[in-house]
Amino acid sequence: MQKFRLISSFSLITLILFSTVAQLSYADEKEKEKDDDYYQMMKLFADTYEQIERNYVKDIDRRILVEAAIRGMVQELDQYSNYISPRDLSRFNQVVEQEFGGIGIQVHIDENNGRLTVMTPLPGTPAYKAGIRAGDVIDSIEGKTTKGFTLPEAIKILKGRAGESVSMSVIHRGTKEVIPLTVTRELIHVATVLGDTYKSDDSWDYMLDKKNKIGYIRLTHFSRHSAEELHAAIEDLQKQGMKALILDLRFNPGGLLSQATEISDMFIKSGKIVSTEGRNSRNRKWEATAEGTYDGFPMAILVNRYSASASEIVSACLQDHKRAVIVGERTWGKGSVQNVIELEDGDSALKLTTASYHRPSGKNIHRFPGAKDSDVWGVTPDDKYRLRLTDEELEAFTEYRRKRDILDHNAKLDNEFKDKQLDLALDYIKSALKDESKPEAKEETEKAEKKPAEKEAKPAKKAAALPQPAKAPLVFQTT
Repeated sequence: MQKFRLISSFSLITLILFSTVAQLSYADEKEKEKDDDYYQMMKLFADTYEQIERNYVKDIDRRILVEAAIRGMVQELDQYSNYISPRDLSRFNQVVEQEFGGIGIQVHIDENNGRLTVMTPLPGTPAYKAGIRAGDVIDSIEGKTTKGFTLPEAIKILKGRAGESVSMSVIHRGTKEVIPLTVTRELIHVATVLGDTYKSDDSWDYMLDKKNKIGYIRLTHFSRHSAEELHAAIEDLQKQGMKALILDLRFNPGGLLSQATEISDMFIKSGKIVSTEGRNSRNRKWEATAEGTYDGFPMAILVNRYSASASEIVSACLQDHKRAVIVGERTWGKGSVQNVIELEDGDSALKLTTASYHRPSGKNIHRFPGAKDSDVWGVTPDDKYRLRLTDEELEAFTEYRRKRDILDHNAKLDNEFKDKQLDLALDYIKSALKDESKPEAKEETEKAEKKPAEKEAKPAKKAAALPQPAKAPLVFQTT
């Protein structure tokens, strides 16, 4: 019996060892097959490249072929991943950073006369200091007439290194005299936090309703300094005795994940802000901290079908924590994070989707290809506060907003236009201000204050989330 047990044990050990070796051999074989497939695919690419370069009917630049191949690969992934070539990298960084060397004006081609025309100067910039104003025609740049210029051609000449000068001539609106100017470029910081109208000193007025002390802040992008700008605007409002706040994220395409988490943290004391999950990146979650929280006042967030990415992170976070009521229409539906990976020692880059993000409640935000209206995606406004504008209404609102953004104190503002979504947000805010003294409201506030503060997670270093919503009909650019 003992001998039988010994033989049985030996046989079992032998079987286990044989099985393990077989599994290892099978794994090695599969890995070898995978390597062979990889080699064959790389060989296919190299052979194709060589045949085109050697035998195509005419010479073709090697870089054009390689960049086309890269773009072809990326196009198979998703609409948010893309290759950024050296010629496009500077413009991409300007979108993310909202900073560039220039003179500080928004320009467009006037459809009536085809001339390069100033939409508005940016306050405090070289163009503003030089006396350039809304409606001025830029007659020439560096001695070249702008007649027939395309917008990209004009922008290319006007932009440049900070400290360098650009010569130009302008015709002020309502006159015919051509005035020569030399303007020294500076590092232009495009503000992402705006108000409704300008004050007499050309700064933004963030107090929409002075009687009821209702603040109004528009956030156009989530760039490197957005949280800092927003903090300054709220501090300004609090000095004026702000009792409620409307945060307008309509048409905001997103931006940096780090800024979305920091801005969300401004308004909630504790709990999850957002979490991310990726195939080859560690799962992360961001928690709010009590320090520096702005609370104790009702808040509404305006969104529309072009509010995306970082806008959805903030909206979803404050909605799930019942910190703000969401007003408007369902958002774009972008729940993915793109990392910007440097290529060629930083001369080019790959914007690659590496993770998906999830709102505190766990509900899905991303609108996958083929998603239906009945599916769960985006951020849906709260009950009673859903209002979708028609395309005609949206175009009228865009034009109304554009005119109010022009820095021109002589212009007559349209006060008859009704911003239906903003009016709906004001209805909620005024109702909330009347009810804020109710016992149940105080009880909710006390419960929130008892929640312990969580340790703050470190923000992502590089996470640009830039979707491509439809653009407004008017084409202009800042330089």
